[in-house]
Amino acid sequence: MFPFVPSVVEGRGVSVSRLRPTQTEGEGAQSLALYVHWPFCVSKCPYCDFNSHVRDDVDQAAWHDALLADLAHEAALLPNRRLTSIFFGGGTPSLMPPATVEAVIVAAQHHWPASADLEITLEANPNSAEAANFADLARAGVNRISLGLQSFDDTALAFLGRAHSADEGQRALAAAQSAVDRVSFDMIYALPGDDGASWSRDLDRAIALGTEHLSLYQLTIEPGTRFASMVAKQEFEPLDSETSATLFELTQERTATAGIPAYEISNHARPGAESRHNLTYWRYGDYAGIGPGAHGRRLGMRTVRHKKPENFLNAVARNCHGLVEEEALTQQEGTSEALVMGLRLAEGIDLAALESRFERPIVDQTAVDRLVGHGLLARDGPRLATTERGRLLLDSILAEIAA
Repeated sequence: MFPFVPSVVEGRGVSVSRLRPTQTEGEGAQSLALYVHWPFCVSKCPYCDFNSHVRDDVDQAAWHDALLADLAHEAALLPNRRLTSIFFGGGTPSLMPPATVEAVIVAAQHHWPASADLEITLEANPNSAEAANFADLARAGVNRISLGLQSFDDTALAFLGRAHSADEGQRALAAAQSAVDRVSFDMIYALPGDDGASWSRDLDRAIALGTEHLSLYQLTIEPGTRFASMVAKQEFEPLDSETSATLFELTQERTATAGIPAYEISNHARPGAESRHNLTYWRYGDYAGIGPGAHGRRLGMRTVRHKKPENFLNAVARNCHGLVEEEALTQQEGTSEALVMGLRLAEGIDLAALESRFERPIVDQTAVDRLVGHGLLARDGPRLATTERGRLLLDSILAEIAA
């Protein structure tokens, strides 16, 4: 449910030292996150470029067995790790039978010892039939629900191709908050015609709902999506970049004032309520990825599973895993990824820890010194982060400082 990345990055109100990591980059090498991809959806949203598929019939028993086999294969290659989070993404994992969710959770904790505060997130759609499963999913072990509300307006939901109404969304949020203690929900803004007044009203309403975490994404037109075809045919015009940037800055200001500041480009949380699973990605820790199309980062290697559900099932039947690609990351690829991911965060990166890990410089210090002098980057001991002004120019900064 996270297909939108704004063209600008973090706005105002977050200092370099506001958020400290709960684990350092070096410590993250001993912990492990698990991502589980469920590829099926009721319908394909026009903005979505994720690996999602619509199928009239799903053999639930076959998928139960395939996910467990894929998990066992990955676990055998990652012994002696501590499991800190499990994330069920999609697709629409709230369509998974709770018994399958529970089986994966139990198996994961059999393969790896789990942290006492293991975070188990499941992405969910607000459709009434899926919301009815929230209590069962909680009993299966899910303790955090990420809900795809996307909008409070039925017209906007129809434009986005969503299968739920605004009223259904409100009822689903209440059901999620009753089922688990930790709830996040997504909103999409910068739609055609959006302005400061309309988005400000939506922000007020989102903040008033009392969740600890909000994911607020600007609509981007991804290649290969139905929206991309519609824009090419001039069926609608995306919001202009200047207005989008203004809405982004408004988002940062309002959420920070409300005590839910941005800790990543599009993710906002009360202190201590950040998504531990996603922090593993951004802090460049190892994570196992299972299920169709799932990516992983394992001991310096990039792993990719077959995308098409049928191909994934066939691969598991042949090989007891769904892998289609395993490739060692070069030092340049690793340092580039760590830099790109880490500077998405308000906390920035620990340069000393990353350079020790990769045994090479990851930034051009002359370029860093120049951008610090221009007020676009800031140092806080070994940490490097973008400033308020720099957050609007992250792409350019990355191109300039990469070693």
